Amino acid sequence: MPEINMRQALNQALREELLHDPTVHIWGENVEGVGGGFLITMGLSNEFGERVKDSPLAETAIVGAAVGAAYCGLRPVVELMFADFTYICMDEIVNKMAKVRYSFGAYNDVKLPIVVRMKVGGYFAQSSEHSQTPLAHFMHTPGLKLVFPTTPYEAKGLLKTAIRDDNPVLFFEHIIHFAAKGEVPEEEYFIPFEEANIRREGSDVTVVAIGYMVDLALEAAEELAKEGVSLEVIDPRTLEPLDMDTIMGSIEKTGRVVVVDEDVTRCGIPAEILMQIFEQLTEAGKTPVPMARVGAANTPIPYSPELEKAVLPSADKIIEAVKKVLV
Repeated sequence: MPEINMRQALNQALREELLHDPTVHIWGENVEGVGGGFLITMGLSNEFGERVKDSPLAETAIVGAAVGAAYCGLRPVVELMFADFTYICMDEIVNKMAKVRYSFGAYNDVKLPIVVRMKVGGYFAQSSEHSQTPLAHFMHTPGLKLVFPTTPYEAKGLLKTAIRDDNPVLFFEHIIHFAAKGEVPEEEYFIPFEEANIRREGSDVTVVAIGYMVDLALEAAEELAKEGVSLEVIDPRTLEPLDMDTIMGSIEKTGRVVVVDEDVTRCGIPAEILMQIFEQLTEAGKTPVPMARVGAANTPIPYSPELEKAVLPSADKIIEAVKKVLV
């Protein structure tokens, strides 16, 4: 299989879906020509013309237009550039996009096939308004699907699945992964939602890592292996729907769990996953297992690289958490 980076894999997925379905349209900030802030749509406007269109610098208009277009039969894929900008159009995402099928679907079989693509994550010294990973807000919102690939193979397969889904999908892409390379098949393929990937098998501690945290968890696993500690690293790939079966199966084997997310620890996704683990164990009459979470400090992301490093998760912080549940 050819080896390409995630940026190229996403571009391939978009091109294939534009070819497959004439109702697929793309719009966002600077998606024509240069290909957006992260070059994902490069070349597509030359091939598909008006179906790949620049929008005003207005996130509310970008997402609001997508809701209306999807309601009327199009299949929009829109780019918000930074996930931080979702706060500008929160009403359109949470009160419109997430609720249309619930509110009107029973009357006339309304579908709302929207994909909102956005970059997340820090570690690039881009300061507090361009470095966030705000997934917890949307996992809390019924009606949205959340997808977060970590490899080029997953990025292409999951994006194609997202575009063909008849529900709104938020598609998160970590800035560090855009240049990451991996093998991607030339033939068409799809990756289903709610199917976690066990990135590394282990026997001592289950580590559920989200997005770029998978890379850090694998790094921690390599270091801990030198000490005879075996980590099983699970990448959920989708947070809604969430593959709890794979997570619980791993915990059945290891008896310990650490959940890692880049967002702030307070009220974060790790807390929700750990609570679901606790509930499933107690409902089954089983003893709760040692558990821990790793996330960012409860502070805006600093601009200073050294301060950012102190605030965000790291392989060392994952190792520290693993050792706590091993005691």
